[in-house]
Amino acid sequence: FPYTTLFRSPHTPHRMTLNFTEFYKATNPSKTLDLTQKEDQKLYIDFSAVRGGALIEQLKAQITLFSEDQPTCQLFTGHIGCGKSTELSRLKAELLAENFHVVYFESDQDLEMNDVDVGDILLVIARQVSESLEASQVKLPLQRFRAFLQDTTTFLGSDVTGVEVKIPKVAEFGVKEKQGEYSLSAGISKITTKAKNSPTLRDRLRSYIEPRTKTIIDVINTELIEPAIAQLQHQGKRGLVVIVDNLDRVEIVPKSWGRPQPEYLFVDRGEQLRQLNCHVIYTMPLGLRFCNDIVRLTNRFGVEPKVLPMVPVTQRNGKECQEGMERLRAMVMARAFPKLASAQRLQKIPQVFDARETLDKLCYISGGHVRELLAMLRDWIMVEAKLPLSRAGLEQVIRSRCNKIRLAIDEEEWKLLRQVHQNQEVSGDDHYRVLVRSLFVYEYSDAQGSWFTVNPILVETGKL
Repeated sequence: FPYTTLFRSPHTPHRMTLNFTEFYKATNPSKTLDLTQKEDQKLYIDFSAVRGGALIEQLKAQITLFSEDQPTCQLFTGHIGCGKSTELSRLKAELLAENFHVVYFESDQDLEMNDVDVGDILLVIARQVSESLEASQVKLPLQRFRAFLQDTTTFLGSDVTGVEVKIPKVAEFGVKEKQGEYSLSAGISKITTKAKNSPTLRDRLRSYIEPRTKTIIDVINTELIEPAIAQLQHQGKRGLVVIVDNLDRVEIVPKSWGRPQPEYLFVDRGEQLRQLNCHVIYTMPLGLRFCNDIVRLTNRFGVEPKVLPMVPVTQRNGKECQEGMERLRAMVMARAFPKLASAQRLQKIPQVFDARETLDKLCYISGGHVRELLAMLRDWIMVEAKLPLSRAGLEQVIRSRCNKIRLAIDEEEWKLLRQVHQNQEVSGDDHYRVLVRSLFVYEYSDAQGSWFTVNPILVETGKL
């Protein structure tokens, strides 16, 4: 947007207070706020009061208050795009402030989400933990891990041609080896990166790892996690926390024997995922809450999954949820004027929108799904390319999104959507899982518990 005059409101003086380029960048729906950074902290809005509870405080308390000296394993879920990663970033920042060593990573950067197995997850965790410890100059014995990786590389043979995995002979972090040799994390990364891009290599790697899963867990615990915690505590740290984000994005595809991938990972193999001897938090697919195995899943992990619902724009009775709408307005205006105080931001609404009601329509039609709200706002900016953004431009964006979503819904799904629209309930039926995962249905929480409603975009079709 080189021509900034296009974005100057006719009601504002020549010297603009709104940096439009920064506003546009701040609406990027794919960017996760990093709440360890001061600039991102200015954009953060706390929705916990309207989301039915302080979930991050509950996750944190389990680690810092109830089980500091004992390993914990917790599950965190919610609609894709509802703000889980941002809340986990907040948790990371708060745990760092509480003097924990935190390893946070987005698992879909390392895994092929159409085809995931427990061994893949364990290797990626080992890589991320070792990389973080290397950066912190934590020195650990790695003889068994080195031997395991070398044996794995030997087994894979020609499948890893061009991938030379060398682990330092001096099996200790912080010791620089001769040129051309790599740390443990680099050695694992060479294998996992190649495996992510090759189904054949993934199959061969799993055929080697699967019978040795117990050994891998034991090696990770005895050579990585337990010695690391001892050294971290010697440095004054309280412990080690691993946050595995985006594992909720594993695809609902059947394994070769017919078992859906999410159930296989979290129900059938959940016992192994929880055997790491440190604090671990996994994000899991929201649809698992509606499967027949939810009781088994809870028993496997020993905890109920924490669910992050949408920000409510209406109440159960259909009336506007004023507090939810207020916080969504605050989120939008924080993206436009991050350096201003909250009250001052709201005074600037006329610089950004032609009317307050136009901003309210954006917040309402998003259904409280924060990524969808930002995505529509960004589309709107692209459509109009000038300020203030108009109601006509918003309606154009809504029509476009409505038509695109409507094409993906068959008649059977419309019948289910009408039932949700009338009853505000979702059953465990697989069809409902599809509706939830496809963002056709949103979940909210209040004092009475969970309730559901159809994505407000679909209400615009008139077919409900």
